[in-house]
Amino acid sequence: MKRPIPLLHSLPLLLLTVLCTACYYSHSNKPDHWTASGEGAVDSVNFYISHHYWIGYNFQATDSLALLGAPPLTDATDYALLYNDTVRIRQRDKLVVAKVVYVPTDSTDSVWVKVARDQLTQGWTHESALLKRVVPDDPISKFIHHFSGQRSTVVLCVLALAIVCGLIQYFRHKHYRMVHFRDLPSFYPTLLCLCVSSSATLYGSMQRFVPDTWIEYYYHPTLNPFNTDLPPVLALFIASVWVMLIVAVAVVDELRRQPDLGDRLAYLTSLGGVCVLLYLTFTFTTPYYIGYLLWLAYCTFAIRQYLLHQPSHLLCGVCGRSIPRKGRCPHCGAQNE
Repeated sequence: MKRPIPLLHSLPLLLLTVLCTACYYSHSNKPDHWTASGEGAVDSVNFYISHHYWIGYNFQATDSLALLGAPPLTDATDYALLYNDTVRIRQRDKLVVAKVVYVPTDSTDSVWVKVARDQLTQGWTHESALLKRVVPDDPISKFIHHFSGQRSTVVLCVLALAIVCGLIQYFRHKHYRMVHFRDLPSFYPTLLCLCVSSSATLYGSMQRFVPDTWIEYYYHPTLNPFNTDLPPVLALFIASVWVMLIVAVAVVDELRRQPDLGDRLAYLTSLGGVCVLLYLTFTFTTPYYIGYLLWLAYCTFAIRQYLLHQPSHLLCGVCGRSIPRKGRCPHCGAQNE
């Protein structure tokens, strides 16, 4: 039995070092930033850094929202009249931030935001009420929003489907292929699981140590890991997602070239279930530090299982099936040199 790779023992320390030394965005004074004066004035630079958006930012409504038709007032009488003049925003309406003011006397939320759907439909609302009912108008931000909100349902569906397909496969053929246990003669499934667990560990680390970095990415997403404005830890996370997608394609291609695999759908579903389980495990345990130990233990286990099975990477030149070594094919009897 081969020993685990020693480098794995130093990876958690390396990950923590990267997180502690390179986690934050560098916000420069852009030409359109300004600092206003007077009652309710907002320093645009500081507001942009702390709230991650500013005038001209685009949102999309995820729920109906009532906007006040005039700026917020501090006088109680006018304030009551103000609530009678409202504008209704519907779900999926696109909005743009038109103005931001501070109202220190407001005990509910001192930040008021004016948003507009068009020239005739615009109004004011508390920032807290606005952010609960909108999502940044960007495909990546929308994906993050919907995936986070429906994650439990997706997980249960995938795991349930994996279990059903696994039972069907088991009772039909009395055997069951699964990653780490009677796996394909390929390293790609194991590599995919390692990529998912590493990406989940990075995500959980950002949520624990630098949540503002992830929030900034949510408001200003990109798929380019080489973007110079990104912190290295976030660039590493985006790169890991790309690697994960590439490896997933490689797994599907490897399945296509396995004539004796059996039910490919059952294997893919079980592999997806394992990946989802790994994602949840490391996402939720990493903020409590135990995730780093679990990640190290899992990496050691996954590589050890792969080495113990001694998978064959040779294919018969006649029938195309996997063979353990050069020579006579155990399937069709052809001689392979």
